[in-house]
Amino acid sequence: MAVQANFYQVRLDENGALSETSKKPTSLLCTRRTRLKKIGKKVMVGDRVVVEEPQFADGRGAIAEILPRKSELTRPQVANADRILLLFALEEPTLDPWQLSKFLVKTESTHLDLCLCLNKTDLVSTEKQQNWQKRLSEWGYNPVFISVATGDSIERLQSCLSEGITIVAGPSGVGKSSLINQLIPAAKVRVGKVSGKLQKGRHTTRHVELFELFGSGLLADSPGFNQPDLDCDPASVALYFPEARQRLQQGRCQFSDCLHREEPNCVVRGDWERYEYYLKFLEEAIARQEALARKPDEESNLKLKIKSSGKLQYEPKLESKRYRRTSRKTRQQNLQQLYEEVEDI
Repeated sequence: MAVQANFYQVRLDENGALSETSKKPTSLLCTRRTRLKKIGKKVMVGDRVVVEEPQFADGRGAIAEILPRKSELTRPQVANADRILLLFALEEPTLDPWQLSKFLVKTESTHLDLCLCLNKTDLVSTEKQQNWQKRLSEWGYNPVFISVATGDSIERLQSCLSEGITIVAGPSGVGKSSLINQLIPAAKVRVGKVSGKLQKGRHTTRHVELFELFGSGLLADSPGFNQPDLDCDPASVALYFPEARQRLQQGRCQFSDCLHREEPNCVVRGDWERYEYYLKFLEEAIARQEALARKPDEESNLKLKIKSSGKLQYEPKLESKRYRRTSRKTRQQNLQQLYEEVEDI
């Protein structure tokens, strides 16, 4: 449910033997077995794990095994997630199409289900809300409009989160922490204010944690960040735009490796609103790929070591020929060769 330093808050399975009696706790504060650390296995929020030697009196245990994951994200570090709840605000801060598109592309690249939610409907007119509804429909999305302040449409959102693990993502200041407090009053997540001058939110979430929803749903609050990284293959960028996917379903480009720029007979290139965004995101992906290609081969120049914290880290290899001491036999041979050269002179 949560990871802090070297400790893990583990909720026990209600159907398992560990929680058959009411006297036993529903959760344990656990450490990780040393063998998991040695083989580089990291415990992530959302992992299903096996706990050994539980000390129910002290509420402690030890994680001995990590069960196979069905999904894994590195930012935020969450395993077995089912969907991403992408939350933006219509105002304060004002909704930016470029920033929203970048988050949408990053979310699409995870291949998880997407639930787009727009907060603070109480700060905009009905006409502006309808304009965004129409605009996003052309993008290929059907957002849920809510207001955490007034509670408007919160029940509709709850029905989308009743099962599985949902990751709450989005820029700072859009109301992620306030929404979690609305859905789960017991969470008491710290809420920050939006800067008056910059219209940007302040980061209030410091670590990833799962909160229990009604039914079997779990909500993961992730640390806020202003812009996600587009670490995807350039050839896949178009697939993360619903408009481009629709065009590819209706036709086929002349070239199989078409990047949908200046290639002839391209079905994606055309007059759709976010096409310019696609070209810029494509440039970022190509630049990142070229930068990675210029880096030296890690396998030949670096060695992988497991640090005391359990993290895997590459360190430079020492060139054995450069630092190896010359053998006594080789030194004697070199001296003999030098004597012979002197005698010849």
